[in-house]
Formats: sequence, C-alpha cells, structure tokens
Amino acid sequence: MKRQKTKTTKIGSVKVGSRHPIAIQSMTNVFTTNINQCLKQVQKLVDAGCDIVRIAVPTQADTIAFAKIVDKVNIPIVADIHFCAQRAIEAIEGGASKIRLNPGNVRDIKDVRKIIDCAKAHKIAVRIGINEASIRDLKDDTPPAKRTALMLREMRRYVKIFENRGFDNIVLSAKSISTIRTIEINRALSKNFDYPLHLGLTHAGLIEDAKVPTAIALGSLLSAGIGDTLRVSLAGDPVEEVKVAKEILTPLGLHKIDKAQLTVCPTCGRCQINVISLAKKIKRAIKDIEKPIKIAVMGCVVNGPGEAADADIAVCAGKKKGFIYKDGEKIATVAEDKLIGRLLLEIKRY
Repeated sequence: MKRQKTKTTKIGSVKVGSRHPIAIQSMTNVFTTNINQCLKQVQKLVDAGCDIVRIAVPTQADTIAFAKIVDKVNIPIVADIHFCAQRAIEAIEGGASKIRLNPGNVRDIKDVRKIIDCAKAHKIAVRIGINEASIRDLKDDTPPAKRTALMLREMRRYVKIFENRGFDNIVLSAKSISTIRTIEINRALSKNFDYPLHLGLTHAGLIEDAKVPTAIALGSLLSAGIGDTLRVSLAGDPVEEVKVAKEILTPLGLHKIDKAQLTVCPTCGRCQINVISLAKKIKRAIKDIEKPIKIAVMGCVVNGPGEAADADIAVCAGKKKGFIYKDGEKIATVAEDKLIGRLLLEIKRY
C-alpha cells in the first residue's frame, strides 16, 4: 500500500513519516505521581508492542515524577500538555522525547515560542494536537464543513508559529468524536501539509463500543495512504489500545504479523459438523502461538479447498470427518473426534 509522502520526525529512537513503519502509541491512565504503577503500565504497553507512550503531566508534581519515569524506561515518552506552558518546559527538561500541545488551550504566542525554543534546544519533537472540542469558535450547530475549516485554520495558525521559529520536527493531529469528521479533517491535513500525521478518534468510548468506529475512521485513512502514527483511544486498559491498533494495521499489510491467524467460514445449511465449536477450541489452543501461521477452519467443499490453499494449515470439515491441508495440499482424512488433535500436531510441526 502506497503511503502519501511526508517528512520524517524523530521521536527519541522512533522515526515517524512515510519512509518508516507506522508507530503504535498509547497513553497511561494511572496517576503519574504513582511512579511504580506508571512504570508497570509502561512496561505492559512495551510488552504488547507499543512504540511510543504518552503520559499526562497536569501539575509540577507530575513533571517531577515524569522525569523519574523517563529515566527508567527504554521507550520514547511523550508529555501531554494542556493549558500550562511551564509544564511543557519542565517535561522537556525532564527528558521527554516529545510533547503534545493543544492549540485550543495554549494560545498565547509568547508561551508557544518559549516551548518551541526549549524543544529546539533539547532536540525533541512536538505534536500539534487539535481536538475539535477544544476549538472555541465551534458551536453545537456549527455545520460539519465549517468545523473542518476551523480546525484546518487553527492548524495553519499554529504551524506558522513553529515554522517562523525555524522548528519543523513536528507531528500533526486533528481529532474528533465523529468518525466522518475525523476522516475529513485528516484528509484536509494531508492535502495541506507534508508533516507526519498522528491518527486517532477521540473519546471513542468503551472497548466494545469504540472498536468499530475507530477501525472505520483509521482504516479509511490508512487505506488511502494517510497516517504515520496512531493511537486507538479506548476507555479501559491501555494495553487493549495496542491490541486493537494491531488488528487495524495487520489486514492492511501495515503491521508485521506476529501471531497465528485464524480464518473461519461463516457457516450455512451445507455444514455437517459444528464448525463454530471446532473453531473456538482451535482458537483457544493457538492463542499463545507467536508465529505468523495462517490457519483455516472451513465447513464444506464450496470455499473450503480455496481457503485451504491460502492457509498454511487448514481443515475442511465434512460429515463426521475432516480433511487436513498443509500448504494447500491435502495430507490426511481424519475422524471428527480426532480433528483438533491432528490439526494441532500439524501446527506444531509447521
């Protein structure tokens, strides 16, 4: 998939931009001043495959804790800045790899210039992150097209301040609670700027409610080549954000497959075996496999052989039996009660 060309921005050891892999981000949701708890959560995110972690620093006590956290981790840490320029400077001096600024609540140009100069001196990155809810000119009845125009205007104003200061190590983001407006504003940013874009659907909701709208918003943009780094915003365990990010990136070929993949037919009246039950048992059995093995569980001869040909290991189930395939070749006919055992044996051999 061809990505739209952007500049490269360096965030600690991670480079983002069209020449580099899409970086997955998340954010801690424990108190920053609880250093041990925060460190544990950062490590869990690292273990899950997160590339960049953001931490809130609303008070001076938080920036003091932030510096201690940065000193103990091996992943780029971003300081989330709102309202207070001093917090940004403290976080930069405390070792932040990047800060996130919200133009909606850090509006004094003198403050912005101080932050830019500090970031420039410490050679770190800045994300200009516009949230639709933070733009003061927006009203409840503002039409969607005008909302996009106002967000784009705000971004132009802020970017100009940075460029006039000779600072271009930036990432841009514009987020909305609306799936459609998130897509529209990011398309507009892509047309108007060549800086890397950070994608996200803000305040998406609980995990079960947020996955589909987020996948639609981010998937639409990514499939058009738009986006260089992303965060899936979920209300819950931030590790789930990383998991969902991978689930969005992998089908688009934008993330290396690092676990077994299971394809299952939707079943119909032709099935003569309980395919769903079989697939669930196989899914539980392969959940800890950390190799890119493609496994297919099919219920009849219509699509079964074709899916089997595309899988590494497959089973095409029939009446009281199933056919085991390996690399598209049928290698065995197995009784129904022995299917799982034989399939797992072939997976292990593979």
